[in-house]
Amino acid sequence: MTRPLSLCLLAVTGVAQAQAQTAPPPANPATLDRVQVVATRAPRAIDRTPAAVDVLQGRDLDTSGNGASLSEKLAGVPGVLARTRQNWAQDEQISIRGFGTRASFGIRSVRLYVDGIPATMPDGQGQVSHFPLGDATRIEVLRGPFAALYGNGAGGVVLLDTDDGGAPGRVGVQASVGSFDTWRVGTNLRGATGDVDYAIGASRFSTEGYRDHSAATRSGLDAKLSMPLGAGRVMLVANAFESPDVLDPQGLTRAQVDSAPRQASAGALRFNTRKSARQAQLGAIYELGGLHVLAYGGRRRIQQVLSTPPEAQRSPLSAGGWIDLDAPFGGVDARWTSHHRLAARPFDVVLGLDVEQQRQSRRGYENFVGSTVGVRGAPRQDQQDRVRSIDPYVQATWDVGGAWSVSGGVRASRVSFNSRDAYVRAGNPDDSGRVSYAAVSPVIGATWGARPGVSVYGSVGRGFETPTFNELGYRSDGGSGPNFLLKPMRMRNAELGVRLDRRGVRGEVALFESDTRDELVVNSSAGGRTTFRNAGPTRRRGVEAALRMPLGDAWHLDLSGTWLDAEFRSAFPACTGNACRAPVAIVPAGTSLPGVPGTQTFAALRRGGDTGLQLQLDAQHVAGVAATTAGDVRTDGYTVVDASVGWRVQHDGDRGRVYLGIANLLDRRYVGSVIVNDANGRYFEPAAERALTLGVEWNWVD
Repeated sequence: MTRPLSLCLLAVTGVAQAQAQTAPPPANPATLDRVQVVATRAPRAIDRTPAAVDVLQGRDLDTSGNGASLSEKLAGVPGVLARTRQNWAQDEQISIRGFGTRASFGIRSVRLYVDGIPATMPDGQGQVSHFPLGDATRIEVLRGPFAALYGNGAGGVVLLDTDDGGAPGRVGVQASVGSFDTWRVGTNLRGATGDVDYAIGASRFSTEGYRDHSAATRSGLDAKLSMPLGAGRVMLVANAFESPDVLDPQGLTRAQVDSAPRQASAGALRFNTRKSARQAQLGAIYELGGLHVLAYGGRRRIQQVLSTPPEAQRSPLSAGGWIDLDAPFGGVDARWTSHHRLAARPFDVVLGLDVEQQRQSRRGYENFVGSTVGVRGAPRQDQQDRVRSIDPYVQATWDVGGAWSVSGGVRASRVSFNSRDAYVRAGNPDDSGRVSYAAVSPVIGATWGARPGVSVYGSVGRGFETPTFNELGYRSDGGSGPNFLLKPMRMRNAELGVRLDRRGVRGEVALFESDTRDELVVNSSAGGRTTFRNAGPTRRRGVEAALRMPLGDAWHLDLSGTWLDAEFRSAFPACTGNACRAPVAIVPAGTSLPGVPGTQTFAALRRGGDTGLQLQLDAQHVAGVAATTAGDVRTDGYTVVDASVGWRVQHDGDRGRVYLGIANLLDRRYVGSVIVNDANGRYFEPAAERALTLGVEWNWVD
């Protein structure tokens, strides 16, 4: 770890000295405004923020692909592993500093927000499939101890903002077509009517998929209104999303990947494995002086067909092979920000209360009728779940004086799960039950402006993450009912970093460490159903580095890297093979956490201005990962290169762009993601071969 850190520090300081001492400023230097961040709940200059934060905006959000994947935007953010699985039924894989890699679907350990409205469910399960990426104007990524102030499961925070609307009026369209019969269209409308600002967007995405049996369609609609209300202002945010019958190709064995990586599993074809998702959500944010009140509510409906064979459903304890989830959810987050003086220096305080609730109807059915499989059969489960959390919190920032500032906070969390079993039969007892988890998560940090354009920051804190409904859903011993024996993860986090922002050059190096007890790990995964258990203590320790610098008038170079050592710190038993009920294999201390690469590096060379030729060449290297808790199955590391060429125009205030993107330029074959502890040895999800995308965008200004 010492050598990578030394190299990063040398690179950042060397560039700074070269810029300051030897290199004259370019004739038309790139303008990099002082970055403001909002992840700390109050706008603050990034050099006064004691946390690792990355802000993507403007050209950072330009896509060279189909524009349907958040991973396209986050590829160069240090500490973030963002991967498209080539399986649209299971959403993308996004983890931060090794947290979230256990997710069998969707996003875990990372809190998600769209326009300030939570996109993570109250139980901690998140999805990004409904993110309005075509309308995004800013993405902020918070890592480290301060993420815990967002509550349960905050290994990191991703906040996406869309255009606020307002005058002048604008109309935008985007369209792209590409390999694997992939296409996407989107449109947005921005403007103002009197005192009301509005922004409306719609999109539709379709693909046959790189792999067999992986076709998908998605439709989304989002709207945002902002208007005066009394002496304050209210913003309404709404979104609707639908993705029907998305096919699930499942994972492959090593032999299948080597022989024909585009194939689907035999079970996927036999049972026509698929997933349908639908969501609608409405939120309101009212602001008046220091008062900020957020209220939101929504409903998510999911139906999924698994490949569980009929013979495995003969037990009266089986929940079947067809899942039907209906989950209304909502919450309120109210906070008050006040400004004071302490020792004659500015002292700001935030007091808040966050309350969330989710009800979930979980029904299970057999996935066969007679000899016909892949259809809804007899009922086998009827479970009514509820989760409720109540979290008061306080945050404070004190500009001590000179170049120093201190920030801190504490959040008290209480999360209660309740399950009522409405399917009680002979041989299938009443599995109703409840469990509550509680924690206090303090964090404190400081920043020091060491010299103009150079700041140092550090922070320490504790975090807390409960299992989700999905992780509680099935017992690892094969019994019926929820797994209420699962414990929450509890983390101790620390980080130390240095930032550079001088003469157009921006850089950052951060060291971090997180010690976790009762780590939640995958026990076994079979046919789309995953069980979980607690392991012993773990440690994640690493270094992040990033550098952005202009190379003349139109060229820019972006570099980032993450070196991460994530391991189990004590031995524990784990499952191996199919139909595992009791773990027998011993995982020794020092074994790497599954799904976590030890090294990630990213480099991007970009050319472009407001008009004219646009060029981009990206290269990313990701080290191999373990596909099992025992670490006995691993993927190979890979390096992939992407390229794009485009042309940007402006005319009478209107602007447009046309581009050609080539993903996996060198046509490498590699495993892009893994399904941890798949009981049938189908751990691997192959990445796509070389793929082309042709896109066009145009924005008219009134």
